[in-house]
Amino acid sequence: MAVASLATISSAQAIGASGNPHGAPGGTDSACSRWVNVEGFSDHLDKTVLGGVPVSELSGLTYDTNGQLLAVADDSFLFTLDAGSKRPVSVQPVAYPDGTSVDAEAIAVDHDGTRLITDETQPAINRFTRSGRLLESLPVPDALKVAPLGRAADNLTFEGMALLPEGRTLVASMEGALEGDGTDIRRFQTWHRAGHSGKFHIGPQYAFQTDPGLDISDISSTGDGRLLVLERGYTPDVGNTVRLYLADVRHATDVSKKEAVPTGRQKLKLVHRTLLADIGDCPSLGATAKQPQPNPLLDNIEAITVTGRTRDGRVKLLLVSDDNQRSTQITRLYSLDARLPKP
Repeated sequence: MAVASLATISSAQAIGASGNPHGAPGGTDSACSRWVNVEGFSDHLDKTVLGGVPVSELSGLTYDTNGQLLAVADDSFLFTLDAGSKRPVSVQPVAYPDGTSVDAEAIAVDHDGTRLITDETQPAINRFTRSGRLLESLPVPDALKVAPLGRAADNLTFEGMALLPEGRTLVASMEGALEGDGTDIRRFQTWHRAGHSGKFHIGPQYAFQTDPGLDISDISSTGDGRLLVLERGYTPDVGNTVRLYLADVRHATDVSKKEAVPTGRQKLKLVHRTLLADIGDCPSLGATAKQPQPNPLLDNIEAITVTGRTRDGRVKLLLVSDDNQRSTQITRLYSLDARLPKP
């Protein structure tokens, strides 16, 4: 989701010492898979409060044009975090002019600093000024609206969003399946504009097949036209499953006029995806969990953003988990890096 130039985001902006980090000990393999390494994690935001507002329920990450980190919470708050320490420095509400809260799940920053924030309840893609004033809401295809207006399920709409580097294409991912689609099919909606100053217009829609039982919690741009996709699920008394995929929509079929996209073999070209890592396969790095987990490093991971690149070209990533303001869950930051397969 980050739209600030990678050159302005230092690759050293991993979870810093002031952030109470836990990194891979010297000589310890940090590999989660052949593609992904976990470099560290930090729980320093867990159960903290800023200006009377819990730093909690974080569901979207991106970088501001000034290099600071933005974290949107689905209880209608936008936090600014220091880019280095990841400490919260300010908070503002995210609401409509009549005071109605925004069920904010994802965020992107446009070239002019305005914030594009999803509302999973409407659903909507809203543009806000830096001060929090609503400027516009992007058009949304009828099929993606919540039933009975459309075919989406309540609370399973725009969970992820990414603005591609040139700023002319915006992509939002549905968390759940539309009525009539296969249970493992998730739709990616795009919007396009002719230039930076133009308005976004509805573009093609693509179908992505998730792993059984998993939903999409977030997406992020890799900077080369592809997307990173977080799939996530939860099983009571077992814990979370979180997988990181690389997705390429460029040869997928436009399904915007398709009322049904089935699971399994079909004539349509789905979004091509490559499994980069199952986060449960990462070394635990000494993490502890507050509830049963297959790996104590895991929690309800909701958001991902690209923070930069290493000298050898690996993509550096920052993830965060949503604690839902529950004592059994943790607000945890994760620092990873990934070597992306060639397109």
